Amino acid sequence: MRSSSPLPRMSRRGRVTIAVLVGVFVLFTLLGWGVQAWTDWLWFDEVRYTEVFTGVLVTRLLLFLAVGLGMAVIVGGNLWLAHRLRPRMRPHSVEQATLERYRMALSPRLGTWIALTAAVVGLFAGLSAQSRWNQWLLFRNGGDFGIKDPEFGVDIGFYVFQLPFWRYLLGVAFTAVVLAVIGALAVHYLFGGVRLQGVGDRMSNAARAHLSSLVAVFVLLKSVAYVLDRRAMLLEYNEGAKLYGAGYADVNALLPAKEILAYISIVVAIAIIVFSNAWMRNLVWPGISLALLGVSAVAIGGIYPWAVQTFEVKPSAKDKEAPYIQRSIDATRAAFGLAATETTPYAANNLTPPANLATDTAVVSNVRLLDPQLVSETYTQLQQVRGFYDFGPKLDIDRYGVNGKISDYVVGVREINYGELTDQQNTWINRHTVYTHGYGLVAAPANQVVCGGQPFFVSGFLGEKTQEACSSQTEQIPAKQPRIYYGERMAADDYAIVGQADPDKKAEFDRPVGEGGGESYTYTGEGGVEIGSFTRRLLYAIKEQESNFLLSEAVNKDSKLLYVRNPRDRVEKVAPFLTLDGDPYPAVVDGRVQWIVDGYTTAATYPYAERVNLQTETTDELTNRGTFQLARENVNYMRNSVKATVDAYDGTVKLYEYDDTDPVLKAWNKAFGGDLVLPKKDIPVELTEHLRYPADMFKVQRNLLTKFHVTNPGDFYSAQDFWQVPNVPDAPDSGQKQPPYYLFTQFPGQESPRFQLTSAVTPNGRQNLAALISGSYVEGKPRLEVLELPDQTRISGPVQVHQQMTNNANIRQQLNLLSSNQAQVQYGNLLSLPFGDGMLYVEPVYVKSNQQDAYPLLQKVLLSYGDGGSFVALADNINDGIKQLVEQGKKAGQGAPPPPTTGGNPPPTTGDGTPPLTGELAAAADRVQTAITEVRAAQTSGDFERYGRALKALDEALTAFQQAQQTANPPAAPSGSPSPGGSAPATTPSPTAAAGG
Repeated sequence: MRSSSPLPRMSRRGRVTIAVLVGVFVLFTLLGWGVQAWTDWLWFDEVRYTEVFTGVLVTRLLLFLAVGLGMAVIVGGNLWLAHRLRPRMRPHSVEQATLERYRMALSPRLGTWIALTAAVVGLFAGLSAQSRWNQWLLFRNGGDFGIKDPEFGVDIGFYVFQLPFWRYLLGVAFTAVVLAVIGALAVHYLFGGVRLQGVGDRMSNAARAHLSSLVAVFVLLKSVAYVLDRRAMLLEYNEGAKLYGAGYADVNALLPAKEILAYISIVVAIAIIVFSNAWMRNLVWPGISLALLGVSAVAIGGIYPWAVQTFEVKPSAKDKEAPYIQRSIDATRAAFGLAATETTPYAANNLTPPANLATDTAVVSNVRLLDPQLVSETYTQLQQVRGFYDFGPKLDIDRYGVNGKISDYVVGVREINYGELTDQQNTWINRHTVYTHGYGLVAAPANQVVCGGQPFFVSGFLGEKTQEACSSQTEQIPAKQPRIYYGERMAADDYAIVGQADPDKKAEFDRPVGEGGGESYTYTGEGGVEIGSFTRRLLYAIKEQESNFLLSEAVNKDSKLLYVRNPRDRVEKVAPFLTLDGDPYPAVVDGRVQWIVDGYTTAATYPYAERVNLQTETTDELTNRGTFQLARENVNYMRNSVKATVDAYDGTVKLYEYDDTDPVLKAWNKAFGGDLVLPKKDIPVELTEHLRYPADMFKVQRNLLTKFHVTNPGDFYSAQDFWQVPNVPDAPDSGQKQPPYYLFTQFPGQESPRFQLTSAVTPNGRQNLAALISGSYVEGKPRLEVLELPDQTRISGPVQVHQQMTNNANIRQQLNLLSSNQAQVQYGNLLSLPFGDGMLYVEPVYVKSNQQDAYPLLQKVLLSYGDGGSFVALADNINDGIKQLVEQGKKAGQGAPPPPTTGGNPPPTTGDGTPPLTGELAAAADRVQTAITEVRAAQTSGDFERYGRALKALDEALTAFQQAQQTANPPAAPSGSPSPGGSAPATTPSPTAAAGG
């Protein structure tokens, strides 16, 4: 029989062509990596954080080499061993004759093929391993938490620092063994150690010993996996309790099962070795052993726990799961900083505005009227001066002491928006060397408006002030260096080239002066990478793919390149181990504008703690409107451990430790030399005055508190006292959550006004108010406080209050006058303020013209006290509104008290504060009010079928109200549609008119 010829060889020209293509690819790849690494080093050197660059780079390189070489040696070594163990004599068969051509082709360069295969496997393994640099650094530098898990008594540090990397290494070992088995089996088959045809044994003794040993190692690794799985069970979801952590069936059935399976795996591994090689020398009994292991895994690890869960736990889950629910409650409250939450009962039983509301100086005088989202347009129109300046879609809230008084201010930075440059301005020279920076931090008191509803600007002026009443004549928040080279409006490609060899030659546009003119400026800060040399210019020309770095005269020997100019990106690059808050904010600290960025340390392996998705938990109405959306990261541990600052002029980044008890931050700091993060005592006093409770941390804690304020496991299991975050009050059908809001105010139990982040929550599935949650700093420590209302409170929640205020007959008439075809009404933050054993609601009302370049102006203030509908006012300012509420309270005190509500909605009252309706008439008016609310909601949702049903229900409610009115024979009332807080109509309007449509 004629043997097959070897595979044809490639021509010399083909080999040269392939070699050239591969060489070009490798050259450009290495060039790209080299340029990126070099420019990164220069950037880290500029910000003085080279230890981060070298630490991460060296760690990734070592992991790449260690895991890559380890995988290559294991796979390559087993391929080589399989070839060495090949039989010298092979029986003749068709199968062997077919394989002979492949043996002839591979044998001359078999070592090369094995090395190449091992190198490819090692390359991919190394690339995967280098991305685990963060797990390795925590594994190596992590310490103890000082807290032990409730099942095994093991320190939490093992789960956070050790377990993730151990599980990764175990996965690498499994992969290596599986690849080794596949590769060795292929080589044994190719060289005759394993045969499918022919007489005699189908596997040589050497091949059987080799392959059975690898399978035994795999089974031994499985026993290690069972041991780690026992610990990891404390991180799994408990379907019975709807919480994370091992439950009754897990602890009493699955944990013992996994221990038994671990021992069985060891026995099976020994049996495979013995039966395959030392005793029977065949694969029958090893196969039986593996089958028994599989059956045991199903029976012991699957069926038995299922039976315990189904027949023992489910019939009495509340009692059986109680201890494990308690573990989850305690762990979650500890992992997210909820354990120290102070819960105070707040009766909220006063439904009448007290007289001292008009004389209060702690709450009313500090009520914030300016909405940072709405007045951003106002800032842009009144303070931008040039079209390329911008304040972003949302401003920020901070507090300052001016003239001896601390108040909250709405602040924004006048930045360059490169997207607004005209075609003539948007050349490379102008974009990168002329329009390089913004100018000034613009601030206005949050509780003051002037000139027909405009903010009263007190800082950030561009030049000489004119004599106007609409802004301060002096800088009340002065900045010695007002120029903004680093800001939130900077994209990744918005780099700036600054610096001039000639001090008299100033190329940068600084600020507008006079009519159409402007001053020029030359950057003098320490920030930026020097690019004066030809080598640096060439380097960045390659990086940015821009030849002007080499050709333009704007780049000179004193030039510096400013890039990575977004403060959040800048901190993220310096501290890649932090999760950053989505809302950086500016503050004037020691005369310089500083961006303040909150940094979080997180983990996903805290035993029994609830696991949340950061993106889901922090998304609300303001997400991506001046804030950054967080990544889809699942965590069950979170601490606001770092306060970072970025100088808006020179880009200096500083990391300050804020939680000095956080073990995760200690591990990261140790990993990068021990002095990466400055100690808490080094935080400047003036900076401390501007630190605020971080928004995203508060959202996560608030959302968890809606469930985990319940600490009794039985009550938690029944879920009867859970809360929910209400939707946006003026658009409840949008499905967007109401964002928390910053206030400088004093809540009951607080000794003085504080700058705090606040949110209202309602009972799950209902709209009345359940509690107010606030976060603030007291003596440098975070404090969460909950004002909890009684379960059957009559106090309405934010959505109800907004509907009741805007549906009031008198108020609706005034709001309709404000809105027309030429203007639209916009509602600001609805603030919930506990006062005088009751609840005060304040909601600013803005009007925005439909004309081009129009901006919102604060025109009115909506106020409500008590149950949300009994006492309401729409006034020109907060003081007039408070007076109206107090006057209504006095009149109500002279008559009968408000009757009890039905159906969860407050009864309607007359607009002038006269005694409310009673009896059947009140119930009928309440029904009308509910129907109107549903009509408006249906209108907003755009569901015409729902709208039709709502109109029909409203018509029936109006008919019932007329019948009740005739029966009661009440006095004549002002005409108009009945609505929450409004008077009953003398005549019944059509349903559409009653709904405002």
